[in-house]
Amino acid sequence: MLNSSDNTNPAKDAKLTIRQLLQWLQDDNLISASDYEKCLNYGAYSKSQIKHPLNILIDCNVGDQTQFGKPFTLEELTRWLAKKVDLPYYYIDPLKIDVAAVTLIYSHAYATNYKILPIRVSQDEVVIATAEPFVRSWEIDLAKIQTGQIKRVFANPDEITRYLGEFYAFAKSLKGATDNSAGKANSNIYNFEQLIELGKASDLDANNQHIVNLVNWLLQYAFDLRASDIHIEPRRKQGNVRFRIDGILHDVYQLPAAIMGAVMSRLKILGRMNIAERRLPQDGRIKTQNAQKKEIELRLSTMPTAFGEKIVMRIFDPEVLLRNYQQLGFNVREQDIWSRMIQHSHGIILVTGPTGSGKTTTLYSTLKHLATSEVNLCTVEDPIEQIEPSFNQMQVQPNIGLTFANGIRTLMRQDPDIIMVGEIRDLETAEMAIQASLTGHLVFSTLHTNNAPSAITRLLNLGVPDYLIQQTILGVMAQRLLRLLCKSCKKPVIIDDEQWFSLIAPFKAKKPEQVYQAVGCLDCRQTGYLGRIGIYEILVNSPALKKLMTADCDNVVLQKQAILEGMRPLRLSAAEKVAAGLTSIDEMIRVAPETLEF
Repeated sequence: MLNSSDNTNPAKDAKLTIRQLLQWLQDDNLISASDYEKCLNYGAYSKSQIKHPLNILIDCNVGDQTQFGKPFTLEELTRWLAKKVDLPYYYIDPLKIDVAAVTLIYSHAYATNYKILPIRVSQDEVVIATAEPFVRSWEIDLAKIQTGQIKRVFANPDEITRYLGEFYAFAKSLKGATDNSAGKANSNIYNFEQLIELGKASDLDANNQHIVNLVNWLLQYAFDLRASDIHIEPRRKQGNVRFRIDGILHDVYQLPAAIMGAVMSRLKILGRMNIAERRLPQDGRIKTQNAQKKEIELRLSTMPTAFGEKIVMRIFDPEVLLRNYQQLGFNVREQDIWSRMIQHSHGIILVTGPTGSGKTTTLYSTLKHLATSEVNLCTVEDPIEQIEPSFNQMQVQPNIGLTFANGIRTLMRQDPDIIMVGEIRDLETAEMAIQASLTGHLVFSTLHTNNAPSAITRLLNLGVPDYLIQQTILGVMAQRLLRLLCKSCKKPVIIDDEQWFSLIAPFKAKKPEQVYQAVGCLDCRQTGYLGRIGIYEILVNSPALKKLMTADCDNVVLQKQAILEGMRPLRLSAAEKVAAGLTSIDEMIRVAPETLEF
């Protein structure tokens, strides 16, 4: 590793100046005369001397003259300057960087001195990001210790500064934790393949400052990347860390096996779980803040595996859980049907879909809309997903006999108007929900089914009498989440009538004028998608449907009747989003693969 005390020859280096950049912008006809003078005068101030010239341009709000004076962004200026100095532009994506490996090249002090960030290191090549293309004396030092080719790339100066701090802080904590755990056995006695070294000391302390820093870094990192879930999974030789972003899991990091136990213990302490219990699954929750000081809640779940405990943390952002119907993805027709359904004074409304399909967000947003001062709204959940002051929320605790059924029984004596049951899992819970609706309450709940009509057959399979289903079910809404195409890089694709109608057959929705496909760019981290939106299938109970809700109910017949009465299947809802240019055909097929039976 190179240290800041190593000999260099900075006399050959030349830092970029604001005058140089202004001249280049003027040569390219990108800057006005007034902006030129403003930046030149601002750059003369002593405080601006320590700033990168690109930051001075941003501070002066320089406008792009080829875009009618629209202010430049720092990323746009970085791309422009990269071309100007003939270096490849590089967008720093921390998910693609092996932090432990790259931070071994230079010391933190050395890298900070030259404002360079190691990006990738291999036997054949070392890639270094810089925002100072004419400062190159560090290459002389690097060539002495690296046999591979040295490749320079140009990156955003603010991102270099940010990740210099984050990467080296993480590497320092990782090294400190690993050093402290050296020679200590893994205390997870339930690891099926553990090698026990007799006479060794116990595991690394979960309150060790290095472990605290590692856990803090992982959480903040997940918040920054808009992750919905964090997976920490033990393996034979290491621990894998993965984030779920827009519904897709991404590998983030591999933690040494020596510190996995301490990281797990730290998270269990934060989640107020029993750190001594490793044989049984546990649940917990953490309330913390992101970098913008917004409150974030995490729901923790542990599971014993062959190599130790696995933990999954679901991240709940209050701003995401409470959205209006347009933000959720409802079209005008779906919003009208849903709004009329939830205005009933009694009955059962079910929301169905697989885990991670947005059921909780839809229910919380709906309940928030209904929770006025004139209404007593109570929930029984397992666990409470998000603390909401306008609800009366109860946590299921089966270990002391507080089940969903007992919870509903208790709520019935609390003078409720609206009841939300987290999930109907068994006959007893279903019977209590039905009893609540029959006694004049509006009940919301969830089921795990593939489509809306399947919810009826699921209740029948649980043992609910058909006549009770006919009397109490107001409607069922199935939903999924589609990834949204990145607006910065999506591009049109040609599709003919035959291809389009084969996707939505037997329906005859008009082929859209334009269809887009995913491409991938820096904004979306080369995935082609950024964000998600809901698609919905709403079944409204009717006299004709009630006649079909018998003990030997045929799901296909039920679906056909619901479609005749106006229900639009999930595939059609997804096709509507494709036609609107919001998502791709590939994403529609991935999320709503069910063939339409009609």
